[in-house]
Amino acid sequence: MPDPAASRLGREWPVRRFAALSILAALLTIGMKMTAWRITGSVGLLSDAVESLVNLAGAVMAFGMLTVAAKPADERHAFGHSKAEYFSSGFEGMLVILAAVSIGYAAVGRLASPAGLQQVGLGLGFSVLASLVNLGVAIIIGRAGRRYGSITLQADSQHLLTDVWTSAGVLAGVAAVALTGWRLLDPIVALAVACNIVFTGIRIVRESASGLMDAALPRPELQIVEGILDGHRRNGIEFHDVMTRLSGRTRYISLHALVPGDWTVRRGHDALDLVEADLAAALPGAVVFTHLESRGGDAVAT
Repeated sequence: MPDPAASRLGREWPVRRFAALSILAALLTIGMKMTAWRITGSVGLLSDAVESLVNLAGAVMAFGMLTVAAKPADERHAFGHSKAEYFSSGFEGMLVILAAVSIGYAAVGRLASPAGLQQVGLGLGFSVLASLVNLGVAIIIGRAGRRYGSITLQADSQHLLTDVWTSAGVLAGVAAVALTGWRLLDPIVALAVACNIVFTGIRIVRESASGLMDAALPRPELQIVEGILDGHRRNGIEFHDVMTRLSGRTRYISLHALVPGDWTVRRGHDALDLVEADLAAALPGAVVFTHLESRGGDAVAT
């Protein structure tokens, strides 16, 4: 069976590289969006810039936690450090909710004291460029998250995509203010953005909590496991106490195998080696624990 520690180390740099890309994108878009806000004075564009600050904090946290998650198992962490990814995605979810609160606060203040906008065309231009950067990076990171099974990269991608939709709403609102002259529309759009961001943050936090609670593998992967075990059942092996859990990028599978009483220990272990190899091939990076039993409770022959 492939060494899970070696596999994690082999994936360490590629995954961290995508987290570093997210950091660079956040720095670039912060500059663009803050410029757009300064130029126009729009609280909607300010809300967009605040979310990019959250993107930066989340990306830095993701980079650090991915570094921790890639460390091999040691005496104090016999099952490795992969759960560190859930802390990162949970942290980012909380940051998203905090950003929504700050945006709502600014928007309420602007509702009380509406203000006109300046140089809307130039400001929107900077915001559009920032959104295109976020869209491209979100697509790249999302694909990497699915490829490497990283909940951290997937959460970061979801956050960036939310930022893109947020920006689209803000751009439409600011453009409408410029066309209609209705100043209250700007803070109303900002409040709508804040509500949308809250739902995204809650979803990310829930997914992180599920991972920390040792949730079972997703249904499609459970079906893969069951399909492989069915194939070996045709060879006379029975399985029970099959348990799974997902920890970051690592999948854990535990099972008991019952073999015919006239099998030797060697034959039984050879059969389980095939089961473990098939599971590891179907679910790369999986760690499989097996327990050999003789059918009927008799000891396996030697």
